[in-house]
Amino acid sequence: MTELVKGLAIGMVAGATVGALVAMPKKRGSAMGKMLKTAGHIVENISDAIGI
Repeated sequence: MTELVKGLAIGMVAGATVGALVAMPKKRGSAMGKMLKTAGHIVENISDAIGI
């Protein structure tokens, strides 16, 4: 069950990141780096919270 939750959480973060990147104007360089770093932190926090 926890694998399902982890997969769902990672999928939601990845989907939100891709959606935000597609919606952004052409200046993606620094914003994309910040988003990917933030997404990594979110996935790490979720994993820690559910004990994986």
